[in-house]
Amino acid sequence: MSENKKLLEIKNITLSFDQDKVLDNVSLYGKEKEFVTFLGPSGCGKTTTLRIIAGFVSPDEGDVYFEGKKINDLPPHKREVNTVFQRYALFPHLNVFDNVAFGLKIAKVPPQEIKSRVKKMLAMVDLKGFEHRRVTKLSGGQQQRVAIARALVNQPKVLLLDEPLGALDLKLRKEMQIELKAIQKQLGITFIYVTHDQEEALSMSDTIVVMKGGEIQQIGTPEDIYNEPKNAFVADFIGESNIFDGIMKQDRLVHFSGKDFECVDSGFKPNQPIDVVIRPEDIDLVPPGNNPLNGMVTSVVFKGVHYEMNVKCNGLDWMIHSTKARKVNDLVGLDFDPDDIHIMNKMFKGENNCLKGRVLDENRIEFLDITFERENHGFPVESEVLLTISPDDIEVVSEDKADAKMYLESLIYKGAYNELIVYSYSGNVELMIHSMLDEQVATDIGVKFQFDKFTISPLAEEV
Repeated sequence: MSENKKLLEIKNITLSFDQDKVLDNVSLYGKEKEFVTFLGPSGCGKTTTLRIIAGFVSPDEGDVYFEGKKINDLPPHKREVNTVFQRYALFPHLNVFDNVAFGLKIAKVPPQEIKSRVKKMLAMVDLKGFEHRRVTKLSGGQQQRVAIARALVNQPKVLLLDEPLGALDLKLRKEMQIELKAIQKQLGITFIYVTHDQEEALSMSDTIVVMKGGEIQQIGTPEDIYNEPKNAFVADFIGESNIFDGIMKQDRLVHFSGKDFECVDSGFKPNQPIDVVIRPEDIDLVPPGNNPLNGMVTSVVFKGVHYEMNVKCNGLDWMIHSTKARKVNDLVGLDFDPDDIHIMNKMFKGENNCLKGRVLDENRIEFLDITFERENHGFPVESEVLLTISPDDIEVVSEDKADAKMYLESLIYKGAYNELIVYSYSGNVELMIHSMLDEQVATDIGVKFQFDKFTISPLAEEV
C-alpha cells in the first residue's frame, strides 16, 4: 500500500441476509489517492461491502470510519463519497449538462460555479461539446463517462465504482480502464472499485482485496497478489496456475507429481498436506530425458503472444505458456527452479469431510436434514456422532437426484480432478468434493452422498 494517510476504514464488518452470512468479520482500509479494487466471484460480498461504505446498507456488526470518525449512522447523502453503478442510473429526460449538474443544483451551488465545474468535468472525461446532447443518444462508453463526471463534479473524497465497465464491449472496456486510472491520478482522490475481472484489477489497482464467500482471502499490490498468492483460490482466480496436491516433507523439500523437489518455503509441519502452485510461464519445455518430469504434449493453442500447451505427466495435466510451440504428441521435459514453486496451506481443514450427526434409532442417522440407514450401528438413540466421508465419495448430480442442494463457493482444477468447496444451507457447513464435472461457481448444485462410505464414531468435540 501507499504511504498516504488512512482515509477510510471498515472494522469487523459482519452482515447476514435471511440467516445467510454475506460478510464475515471483514476489515480493511483505503488511503488517500489510492486505487483499491475489490476482486472476487459473484456472491463473494464485494458489492455489499461497497454499499456499506456508501451507507446504503447497515452492517449487523462492525464499524465504518471516515478520517478517523465513525460514520455508521451517517446517511448516504452526508458521506463524502459518491457511487458509480454498472447501469449508470442517468436521467433520460435530462441532457448531459443537466445530468452532471444535478447534484450541484440539489446542493444549491451558485449557477456560475455549476457551469464552470460541469464544463471542467466534461472536458476531463473527453465530453467537451456534448453539453446539450440527450443521454439516450450517447454510446455506452459516453454514458459511462457522464456517470463518472456526475459523481466527480461533487468533489467527493472517495469515489465508489460498482463494476462500471461491465456493460461495455471488450475494446471499449480496455480503453476506459486506462482513462479511469488517468482520471484518478489527475484528481488525486481515492477510488474503490468492484470487479470480477482479474486483468482489470491487475492493470488498474494500487491495492487489490481478493474476496470469497464473504471473507477476505488476501490484500496486497497486484504484484504481491500474482506472485505470492496466499492460497489456491487466490492463485487460481488471479491468472492461470498449475495447482496440485503435495506433501511438505520438510523445510524446502516438497513432494508432488510423484517426485521430490527443492523449494524455498519453510515453516510447515513435516509431511503436512499442502497445495503446490506453479505459474505456466515459469515452466520451460526442454528435451525429454534426464529430467524429474517428462510427459507428452496433449494440446497446443496459439494465444497471440504465446502458445498455451497442455502436457500430460505422471497422471497430471500441466499448463505451459511458451513463445515456442511444440506439436501434439511430442515428448518433452518440464523444467523449473525452486523459487518457481509456491507452497501454501490447504484452504479446507483436513483431508476428509467431518460432519455432526444425530442417531434417530438403531438403524437411522440424521445429518444436514438428511437421513440414512445403517443397521445396528451400536450408538445410543439421540446421541451425537461424528460422520467422516472422503471428498471422492460425494457426487455432483442433478437436483432431482440429489440428497441436498448446496451452494458452490469455489472450483479449482488440481491436475487430475476438480476440487469443489460447497456450502450447505442446512447446518451452515462447508464440504469438499472431488469431481471431474466442471460446474458454475456461485450457483446451486445437487449433491449425493455414498452413505455406505460414511465412517461413524463418537463425537469427541465440536465439528
